[in-house]
Amino acid sequence: MNRLAALITAAALALACIAPAYAYTQEEQTEQQIGQQEYQQLQQKGEIIASSPYYNILNPIAQRIAAVADRQYFVPFHFILVNEKDPNAFAVPGGNVYVTTAMMHFVKNKEELAGVLCHETSHDIHHDVYNLYAKDQRLSLYAGIASILFGRNSGLVNGLINIGANLQALHFSRDVEENADHKGAITCAQAGFTPWGMVWLMQAFQNSNMQNPPEFLSDHPSDAHRIDALENEFASDPSMFSNFNRNESCATPLAYSGFYDQYAGGCGARRQQQSTYPSMQREM
Repeated sequence: MNRLAALITAAALALACIAPAYAYTQEEQTEQQIGQQEYQQLQQKGEIIASSPYYNILNPIAQRIAAVADRQYFVPFHFILVNEKDPNAFAVPGGNVYVTTAMMHFVKNKEELAGVLCHETSHDIHHDVYNLYAKDQRLSLYAGIASILFGRNSGLVNGLINIGANLQALHFSRDVEENADHKGAITCAQAGFTPWGMVWLMQAFQNSNMQNPPEFLSDHPSDAHRIDALENEFASDPSMFSNFNRNESCATPLAYSGFYDQYAGGCGARRQQQSTYPSMQREM
């Protein structure tokens, strides 16, 4: 079962069992429950990393992105490292964004890492998992059985039955992924990161010939299509994007403690002049 399918299943179960509350809407309560369930599962598998030198890289980037994204979601975002062998990042409803240690090995600079984080926060801001479940639940089967078992929540639970027959086919649509790219580029720009980092990362995966690309790249749109869409977005909104440097040679090395100037004309100019992580190596 892929991770998205598992989240959709969790959405159905959360909706069936949700308790009345007044601080959050039913949708928000459901998203929080899904997030809690996913965290518990990752913790039970021993994948959650509470302490790592990689947080010295991740946290400053995440803080800048959260300063933009938190205002657009009902709870604050949290960025968590997980020990998985494939380079990946994934957002879970409820505000947790997970980054695998393999992704920390794969990205070449801080702007690429920022790009994937900006993309993932967009999925939560757009409520993509919940919306995908709501879309699929109208195709439900065995409504009578669900009605007997779950009473007033049967309409929501019915979708789980049909979803169960098609778990491996569940993916975000092309429109959903492109919308996350679009929103992610804006988030990165507003956080002061060049949105070209998203393009550089997609090109890196495209050139890697990876057999199992990460989930945020493996769904409907091809890497080339998404790169073209992003470049068209940048060209169509010069007031938002034209001030950023597209030259990857100007990107900030992961081991550098600050950030290089990513605005046009600032290639290589450093915002801080001394690295506090001179010995940070890829084996972490």
